[in-house]
Formats: sequence, C-alpha cells, structure tokens
Amino acid sequence: MKTKSLKRSLGSMALAFESFVVFFSMLAAFGLRLADGITVWSIGLSISILMILLPGIHGKKGTYAIGWTLQVIVLGISIFTIFYSPLGYGYLVLSIIFIGVWAWAMIAGSTVDAANRVLASQNNSQNSTEELK
Repeated sequence: MKTKSLKRSLGSMALAFESFVVFFSMLAAFGLRLADGITVWSIGLSISILMILLPGIHGKKGTYAIGWTLQVIVLGISIFTIFYSPLGYGYLVLSIIFIGVWAWAMIAGSTVDAANRVLASQNNSQNSTEELK
C-alpha cells in the first residue's frame, strides 16, 4: 500500500492558505490604487490561481521548485510595494511568514516521508523473514 506524501499535503495546505492571502492583498492593493487596476488584477489573480492549481500536480518533477519560485515572487512584490505604500510592510511580514510556513512544510514533510519509507522497508524485510521461517 502506497502512503500519501506528507510533504505534498503540507505544501498543498500552505499554498491554499497563501492563495487566499494573496487574493485579499490584491484587493487591498487595488482599493488603495497602488498600481493601475489591470496590473494589480492580472498579477494578483495569476499568482492566486497558480497557488490554487499547483497542489493538484505536486509531487511531479519541478513542482516544488515552482512553489519556491512563487514564494520569491510574492516576497519581491512585497518589497516593491513598500516604495508605494506603508501597506508594503504588512505584505512583507505576511510574505516572510508564508516563506517560513512553506519551508517548514518542505523540511518537515520530507523528513516524515523519509522516516515512513525507512519504517515501511523495515516492516517489509521483517515480514519476509517471518515468511521464511
């Protein structure tokens, strides 16, 4: 029986929550007119949609790198926003929090997945030794 990856599950949850934060941050940026509406909506919706869709393909080659890239993009936008509004500092704090959540999801998920693989291989070898007796 194949177990589900905790790294995938934690990463998916982190991106799902972050997508809502990015969406509502986009609404705040639009309301404060930090840039023209088309720019704010196209960038904000694109990032939000990517963060919602990415968990569907997590685990495939390169998808975790895309997650890291999204984190860096959001951090860059946060830093860029500081030059236009004090709201950028709030965005920066949220970005740093979500980078920490994403990093924790990747590290903790990988560690638990590796421990589960070792445990499963030990159980398989123990079961095969018992069958030989």
